[in-house]
Amino acid sequence: MDPQQHARVDELTRDPYPLYARARAAKGLTYVPEFGAWLVARDADVREVLRRPDVFSSANAVRGGVRPSPAALAVLADGDGLSPRGEVVITSDGLAHQRLRAPIVRGLGPARVAAALPFVAERAEALVDAFADQGRVELMEAYAMRLPGEVVGHVLGFDPADVPLVVRAGHRTEALLFRPLSEEEQLAAAHDMVALKRLLDGYVRDRYAAPRDDLCSELVTSLVTADDAEEGEPGLLTLAQRTELVAHLNNFLLAGHLTTTALIGTAFLHLLSNPDQWRMVCERPERMIPAAIEETARFDTALQAFRRVTTRPATLAGTELPAGAELLVAFGAAGRDDARYPRPDVFDITRPAAARHVAFGLGAHACPGAQLAREQLRLTLELFTRRFPSLRIAADGPAVTMRPSLIHRAPEALHLTW
Repeated sequence: MDPQQHARVDELTRDPYPLYARARAAKGLTYVPEFGAWLVARDADVREVLRRPDVFSSANAVRGGVRPSPAALAVLADGDGLSPRGEVVITSDGLAHQRLRAPIVRGLGPARVAAALPFVAERAEALVDAFADQGRVELMEAYAMRLPGEVVGHVLGFDPADVPLVVRAGHRTEALLFRPLSEEEQLAAAHDMVALKRLLDGYVRDRYAAPRDDLCSELVTSLVTADDAEEGEPGLLTLAQRTELVAHLNNFLLAGHLTTTALIGTAFLHLLSNPDQWRMVCERPERMIPAAIEETARFDTALQAFRRVTTRPATLAGTELPAGAELLVAFGAAGRDDARYPRPDVFDITRPAAARHVAFGLGAHACPGAQLAREQLRLTLELFTRRFPSLRIAADGPAVTMRPSLIHRAPEALHLTW
């Protein structure tokens, strides 16, 4: 992708909503050459795609827009013989998807989420204590990019000392696949990704040999069947099994902390950009915090879009699509569809909750971690409204710009004061 095309993609991803509006108003689907895909922007069409995974496959769900340099690819190919790729839940379909998804759904059920909440509250308080006396904070770096990583590490049963690598490698993975980086930045990202792969491989082998009461053990032991185990040396995983499990864990980590980081950032951005709504949340937290969470997800969801590819010829919104057609299914566009939401471009936490959004997906690929993400934002808003009711966006800070991404949309930085 040349610099001019990157600049255009940056423009579209930093603020995709004008493009979404044009696509919703157009007849049929709109082809967007910058993304190499047909944009699915209307709520009804997004729901139709999500309900028909047999026709609209997830095989290309998070295909990157940038090819790393040969030097970076050489680094990524390293890693104790583990393949750079393995099947993961987000890019699989049918029975393979069901097999990979089932232990995640079980592992993130209500009981495990509830059990994690005291840890979430404790770590949230500790992070806030570190800057509470300063009168100002850059929220993304000091809080939003830290809490979700610590929480997902805790749920998996990871050593807290390993969490910084998990978080750093997650952000660098996204940057390497979607952003034009210098050679030096690409190599740094690739080295972190390989270090994370080796770390996860260690956890996989350890939990297979000696399972514990944590989600990492649940994922590992659930995905290795008795027949699989017989293929390898007794008590040891094969290289293919380790590759799949490492890829599966890595995918879980990326979804588990990057999405919640983005959701926290956009919630504060829009609540504080509408001070009357921040006041409502402070005055009636029990009622308004749940409403604020859902309105944030509808209005400016962290997961703006995933790709799909047609498995056979299909018709969508009157547009004839051949087999192999690439689609960009825009959850963010569906949330602004005036056919479903009155005044969709207005952030309004008093909006009736009857019209449910698709920000966390729908059907077979609905986000299994949605409740854990919601609970982290709920506890965060309860904490900040209690401790910083005068919170506001710093007038002397830089203008807020959004990260150029449709995968984890969030402010690049958010300077707050109180």
